[in-house]
Amino acid sequence: MPDPRFDVTTLGEMMLRLSVPSGERLETAARLDAHPAGAESNVAGLLARLGRRTRWAGALPRNPLGRRAAGALRAAGVDLDGIVWRDGGRMGTYYVEFGAPPRGIQVTYDRAGSCATLLTADEIDWDALLDTRLLHLTGITPALSPSCRESMAEALRLAKERGVPVSFDVNYRAKLWPEAEAGDVLLPMLQGVELLLCSALDAQRLFGCTGEPQAVAQGMLERSRARYVVVTLGEDGALLWDGQAWLHEPVCQTQIVDRLGAGDALAAGVIQGWLDEDLAAGLRYGVTLAAMALSQLGDMLVTDRDELERLSRGGSALSR
Repeated sequence: MPDPRFDVTTLGEMMLRLSVPSGERLETAARLDAHPAGAESNVAGLLARLGRRTRWAGALPRNPLGRRAAGALRAAGVDLDGIVWRDGGRMGTYYVEFGAPPRGIQVTYDRAGSCATLLTADEIDWDALLDTRLLHLTGITPALSPSCRESMAEALRLAKERGVPVSFDVNYRAKLWPEAEAGDVLLPMLQGVELLLCSALDAQRLFGCTGEPQAVAQGMLERSRARYVVVTLGEDGALLWDGQAWLHEPVCQTQIVDRLGAGDALAAGVIQGWLDEDLAAGLRYGVTLAAMALSQLGDMLVTDRDELERLSRGGSALSR
């Protein structure tokens, strides 16, 4: 059989992030910084910059905002043929305040009724989306609308039918749906995935996995029957468990410039390792990319494979 056309494909919503300068409040800000964003598109864009063949599927309005989003993916090297363009409709946005403690980050969504929420399963080119080594999905998309939930279910059904491995990042968003509903909907979707990513906090509040990190990872493995489980531990790094061997990677020290996008960067790093059949390297890539994402403005990390390899091995960022 021929090799798949893509290394990684994904399906989800892309938005425009509008953030106020650090220390200012949204209701009094004089300007906003605009950055295209979206969990799935962040992963697809980063993997493309690392040399992978990626495709993002979703819906965008045929207007300057939609073209801005598509342009960011094009610059990264993502295949755009999976985009459904709408002559009407809107692109979701979200507003961010970067507050210092004790406030922290404040996020305000304005995404209801966006083009992405109206996307239906029959508008997706499933043959192209599943012509891939790995399909990457997140728990954000099924929270957006009934049609998005149906599309996710169809993606998982067809992937299983065609033998396409799936990576799934739980990525719970409390502002989109309550914990109980999210847990009930997501747990069936996680069954038998190749690679499951979940924060320790989400594992506890959605799936009742408590205790030390190893116990949380074991609980997620038992509940999902995934092949590999990656549990992110905040300042304690990340843990990978397959039922036989533990891998742990501590965080990389960084100077925080922008706190958003680090989880997607970590997911991309783990997937990069999976594609290379080296999950130990993948976990190392993941924490390195997460640290890099924290050090750059915007959700979509800009880097390349040479820089990742150097930094993930403790090398200097200085290149001559």
